[in-house]
Formats: sequence, structure tokens, C-alpha cells
Amino acid sequence: MNKLVILGGAGGVGSVAARALAHGKYFDEIVLADVQADAARATAASFGVPSVTGVGVDASSPESLAGVMRGARVVLNCVGPFYRFGPPILAAAIAAKVDFVDVCDDLEPTQKMLDLDADAAKAGISALIGMGNSPGLANVFVRLCADQLLESIESVDIFHLHGGEPVEGAGVVKHRIHAMTNDIPLFLDGKFVNVRQLEASGQAVVAQTEFRGIGTFPTYPYPHPETITLPKYLPGLKRATNMGVIFPLSYFHLTQDMVRVGACTTTPIDVGGQSVIPLEFSVAHILSRRAALLAEAGITGPGGCLKVVVAGTKRGEPRTYVFSLFSKTAGAGEGTGIPAAVGAVLMSRGKITRKGVFAPEGGVDPLDVLPLAMEIAGRMGAAGGDSIHVESIDAHGVSTQVPLSF
Repeated sequence: MNKLVILGGAGGVGSVAARALAHGKYFDEIVLADVQADAARATAASFGVPSVTGVGVDASSPESLAGVMRGARVVLNCVGPFYRFGPPILAAAIAAKVDFVDVCDDLEPTQKMLDLDADAAKAGISALIGMGNSPGLANVFVRLCADQLLESIESVDIFHLHGGEPVEGAGVVKHRIHAMTNDIPLFLDGKFVNVRQLEASGQAVVAQTEFRGIGTFPTYPYPHPETITLPKYLPGLKRATNMGVIFPLSYFHLTQDMVRVGACTTTPIDVGGQSVIPLEFSVAHILSRRAALLAEAGITGPGGCLKVVVAGTKRGEPRTYVFSLFSKTAGAGEGTGIPAAVGAVLMSRGKITRKGVFAPEGGVDPLDVLPLAMEIAGRMGAAGGDSIHVESIDAHGVSTQVPLSF
């Protein structure tokens, strides 16, 4: 029985991954497991496919996780926040000896999960972490350059933009606040340098970035794990950065402002005799303003772009490749959920053979990932073939579009 369990299957990413796979012949059975059991069952029922079912799970309980993982070929973890749930859920998969895929985009849990590499290898399982958009497809594009397009890679700069999703939860906003209040390691000149997004160190690297098909936006340093995993798998790399932003800018700047004024701490304060946690108030306030700010900006639906700039040498001369994956109709849910679904399928098909815990650039073949991603995205209507654009820039600055063919 080729069975897939999607943890967080009723959420914004897990439900997209389920939708991506429900009507294909990828798995004999798909189980959506979520803390909200009714939502999991309703999401499963919405696909109208008997082989897709929903159940309840308590992600904080090893016993509950063991129960839903039993008999699975692959577990796809979409439960956040990953700083809380990433490592323990991976530990449960290792204990259950079930191959594992997740979409973790946090630094600290990524390192903690990489530290479980020996345990996973001893259990004989493959654990592919960070298989979303950034990280995920960004890493795959870099690996494609390393394997097919360049003789050596010197730098990787990753930029991401999204916004306008129908719903955004408190966990997403807290993740964004976490990015604004913690150290962000950038790999510069062959060594790690910590910056903070809202301090002078972070402001010094803010860049105006053109996103193909979307527009030009300021991008800010983000604590995504590519900056720590790419140097691990690409010897000789001298630079790795990750920069991002959310639109509309008014919404993103509101979050920054709440952080700047000190309204995102977790120490309770007394407000008229009531104990209030500033972070919880700020998140609620930010979300309460979201609809109005989207309307003011004229945004009526989701969109986004992932841009990856890889520089190195080809035939002894400098060469840069620029990948742009963009959509005016799909946002973070599709951008993360579709690659996650692809990772689960490749795992089930035996296309991922490395044992242990690894990032996408350390264990997947781009020529397996990209055709399947385009196939699934095209069927879902989330993106067409022309949504991926690749250009090559030679030593003289001449740019040429590179056709993708598989």
C-alpha cells in the first residue's frame, strides 16, 4: 500500500499539497491529519475521492503521531510553527521508520533536524527537509546550475515575494515577526555574518529587486535556511543570501512598525486590570488591518515570485543564471504546497535514495523535480509553463533566455 500522511492537511500548505495529489495516481491512499479533525475530514471530503480521508492528530503527542504514521510510505509534515514542531515530528518519523518530507523554512529547527542525520540514517529512512519554495525550489535551481550549467558556483542570491493570499493565520505573522527580531546569518566572503532586519546591519543590505511579471520591491534579509545549507553542499561557495518581502508594502511595514515600537514582546503587561501579551495583541491588530490594506492597494488575489541568481564560471569565463518562477494568480500556498507534493511523490517512487536528513540540494535530482512540478502545477491551473523564466548572462553582460526542456 502506497500511503501518504499529510500532517497539517487542513492548513494552507497541507491542503494545497493534498489537492495537488488527490486526483492523480500518485498514492493509493492519502490521509490528512490535523489538530482540527473536523476540518481534516471536510477538506478530504471536498476532493470527492474515496482514497483521501481526514483524521485528527495531536502533533505534540508522540503517541498520536505514531498512530497516524503507522503503515505510511511517506509522511509530509506541514505543521507549523516549525521551531516548535519540526524536530519532534521528524523524531517521530525516525522512530516509526517512515520516509519524511517537510517544508521547514526556519533556521533553528533546520539545524536541529540536520543534527538528526545519523539517527535517520541508522533507521534507514530518507528525510528531505525544506521542500517548499524558499527553501525548496530555490535549492533545486541552484543544484541544476551545479550539475548542468556551471563548472563552479561562487554566489547564490535568493529573492522571494508573495502576498494577497485569501487567508493568513496568526502563525504566519508570528513567523514574520520572528524574522524581524532575530539574527539572520548571511554567508559573505566565505564566512557567516549575522545581521538583523530592522537594525543598521540589516538595512545596509536591503535591495531594490525586480521580480519578473510582478514589479520592483525592496527586499529585506530573511532567516531562511538556504544560507546555512548551500555552503554545506556546495564546496567553494563564497556567498549565499536570502532576501524577501510581502505585498502590499503597507501591510509588511505595519508589521515592521509594531516590532520597532516594542509591541511584539512576550512578557505580559497590565492593561486596565487585564494581563495582555503584547505579541498576541500585535498579531491580532495586524490581521485586523489586513483586509483594508489589501483593498487600499487594489489587491484582489494572490501572487508571487521566486528569483534565484546564481553566479559562477562556465568554460573558464564568468556566467550568471537568473531563475524566475512567478504567478499573478497563485501565492504562498501553491508555491510551497506543490513542491512539497513533488517531494512526497519522488520519495514514494524511490527517486530519492540518500539516507539521513538533508536539504533539497543535497538529495534530489532537479531533472526529477522540475518536470513533475510543472505537470502538477499545470493540472491545478496554478501556473503554466511560461511561469518559469531562465536567463543566462555572459561575461559581457549579454542576456539570453534559456529554454527549459526535459
